[in-house]
Amino acid sequence: MKTEHRMYQFDTAISSAVPADAAVEPIKPDLATRPLDEQELARMHRYWQAANYLTIGQIYLQENPLLREPLTPEHIKPRLLGHWGTSPGLNLIYVHMNRLIRQHDLDAIYLAGPGHGGPAIVANVYLEGTYSEIYPDITQDEAGMRLLFRQFSTPGGIPSHVSVPTPGSIHEGGELGYVLSHAFGAAFDNPDMIAVAVVGDGEAETGPLAGAWQSTTFLNPARDGAVLPILHLNGYKIANPTVLGRSSDDDIHATISGHGYEVFFVEGDDPMRVHQELAATLDVCYQRIRGIQADARADGVTERPRWPAIVLRTPKGWTGPAVVDDKPVEGTFRSHQVPLSGVRQNPEHLRQLEVWLRSYGPEDLFDDDGTLMPELAELAPEGNRRMGANPHANGGPSGRDLTLPDFRDYAVEIKQPGTTYIENTRPLGTMLRDTFTRNAAKANFRLFSPDELASNRLQDVLQVENRCFIGPMVPAVDESLAPDGRVMEVLSEHLCQGWLEGYTLTGRHGMFVTYEAFAMVSASMLVQHTKWLQEAIELPWRRSIPSLNVLLTSTAWRNDHNGFSHQGPGLIDVLLSKRGTVARIYLPPDVNTLLSVADHCLRSEDYVNLIVVDKQPHLQYLPMDAAIAHCTTGAGIWEWAGNTKLHEEPDVVLACAGDVPTMEALAASDWLQANAPELKIRFVNVVDLMTLLHPGYHPHGLDTTKFTEFFTGDKQVIFAFHGYQRAIHDIIHGRPNAPRFHVRGFMEQGTTTTPFNMVSLNGMSRYHLAYEALRRAHPSPHMAQELMARLKTLIADAETYAVEHFEDPPEIRDWTWSGGKA
Repeated sequence: MKTEHRMYQFDTAISSAVPADAAVEPIKPDLATRPLDEQELARMHRYWQAANYLTIGQIYLQENPLLREPLTPEHIKPRLLGHWGTSPGLNLIYVHMNRLIRQHDLDAIYLAGPGHGGPAIVANVYLEGTYSEIYPDITQDEAGMRLLFRQFSTPGGIPSHVSVPTPGSIHEGGELGYVLSHAFGAAFDNPDMIAVAVVGDGEAETGPLAGAWQSTTFLNPARDGAVLPILHLNGYKIANPTVLGRSSDDDIHATISGHGYEVFFVEGDDPMRVHQELAATLDVCYQRIRGIQADARADGVTERPRWPAIVLRTPKGWTGPAVVDDKPVEGTFRSHQVPLSGVRQNPEHLRQLEVWLRSYGPEDLFDDDGTLMPELAELAPEGNRRMGANPHANGGPSGRDLTLPDFRDYAVEIKQPGTTYIENTRPLGTMLRDTFTRNAAKANFRLFSPDELASNRLQDVLQVENRCFIGPMVPAVDESLAPDGRVMEVLSEHLCQGWLEGYTLTGRHGMFVTYEAFAMVSASMLVQHTKWLQEAIELPWRRSIPSLNVLLTSTAWRNDHNGFSHQGPGLIDVLLSKRGTVARIYLPPDVNTLLSVADHCLRSEDYVNLIVVDKQPHLQYLPMDAAIAHCTTGAGIWEWAGNTKLHEEPDVVLACAGDVPTMEALAASDWLQANAPELKIRFVNVVDLMTLLHPGYHPHGLDTTKFTEFFTGDKQVIFAFHGYQRAIHDIIHGRPNAPRFHVRGFMEQGTTTTPFNMVSLNGMSRYHLAYEALRRAHPSPHMAQELMARLKTLIADAETYAVEHFEDPPEIRDWTWSGGKA
């Protein structure tokens, strides 16, 4: 299947930045001066053939890796898994990036966005030698090649994605759409690095990828590295054409140039011609990048430059079988996965496979031992310049640890618990401000937020750090906006989290701050990142990386002016399903516990830390020393909040996790002590949700003795919880007498309403909790029925008051802890 050859022209001498208002016509290669001489062209082509050969071998072969004998069914894997269609293009780009790296001593990493491109990247890191250094059993000879083939997509082996076991990878092209955000995150504060981001045309149809084109507005050429997007158009997904694959060059150019890029096209199905065009184009793109950076570093950043981007059109499954069973395969969707199926059972397919493999001339690629020919091995970069060995793709260079201020310096003084209202996140903002100051020279810390930093009361950061923006400024209007800012605000949760993931995967530190309900927009990204971390900690060669810290505020319980759409604590459930080796969930009830938790999370490695705390004014409970002790244990009895001694048996346990649930549980305890003083109450607060899990499921889990010490072994527990009730029931499964836990939490009841009416709608108000305590306590307190009736009346009265006055009754709105004298 042939595609039209196009000859484009550009000036290869240009090396400076292209002004934003310059012409944005497609830039087309002129091959009058061929960048590759005949010898280099021939060697690069053979290297590409070697990568293609190894890619196909991984998909098909379990024996006879170099075809030393005729191919037989026994040489073929019983299960044929893997994806060929995208691999020739990935191999082509890798070979050409090797040339660019060697030519310029370039510091570059490679991110493969197309799904299931794993065998191609594995082939290349094997050819460059990195793979054998990390996995010594996979030697660079025939025996090692056999093991390389046998491990691919087989039990105990490696998956078909560019996954964690693949050296040089920080991005797994399985769930599509994140390659550009990861690449830009990696480039931030890495001034000399270029991240090559290959975008599949199927991936280009996703929302996250579409949003990520805008990242150039936040890439500062004076202090950041660069991202070179290569949109690989091979025309097809699994069974359908891609949108951009069927689009005209003019439309594609308009799309990408509209996002501020200078667009280069390389197209064709003649390998020798495409080699020359791609080499020439990469040369000019490199010159453009270094020119943009040189100008910005000499003269400062005055406008957003037009960074280069490449559109590479080559056939899907290029160099594979053209026709199989009388149907076209090369250049069609049929080459997406395994072009020749049933090879063991189908002699014709076996014959075609052998012809296909031998078409690459393995005897001219590998010597008698099965080692890559020396003249080809010379084409790979050396040492850490190999993309599979680049330190940026394995936790980053050393010496970029985060220097934190002493979180105790930001403590709130507590003279009497539950009597002072403070915005919980505001002191954290002050601590983060000083974190920026202490790490200014290292340039290793950023905050990422969908335009919500000030909304979430973290605006003290803006005293020392600006919001990043590369573009026109309006002096009389814009505030704290500058090209050199490290507060990253863009209205895309996908982009914020993707940037942070790329930033932490390359060894830097940060926090993603967003509204609780809309963290679910990027929840799947969080899942994928936890899976990456889980696999990485099993690999001794993978360096630890800073944890991914997510701060959720503007929570379900305090969206006073927002409605039901803004009320949803579902990210807790998402992270609870992940393995305990990487997942952490914290629900600090006040400022001092939040500061302690934040310090721990920012110092930690290899975790996903979820912190959920509201930004509105809340009561404060624990002095700093007590807060530290409480966070260290993860849960504890607040003796002052109940009316029993530490080891005295209660009649009922009031428990809570979360800031609003804590206040409501305390108010319930206060009311009960005043109205049913004979009822013996134990009060338990949980700040580390994972402590409730059995220690067999999570390292933070309380042992049975400690769990029973907190919750008793048989008393009824009324548990006020920030999230969905089912989460607590799942967590405590297997604990002593688990059915005695009666959880009140978010029940998908919400609207634009008052704070108390919100908790009341969901049955978690102080009056609902007190009612449950009276109903379930043993022994039952005196006049329990009368008190329960009074509580029903209080609930109804509060609702009526809110409807009439648009606010909660003063005794609720202004409630503080009275020590049981309510």
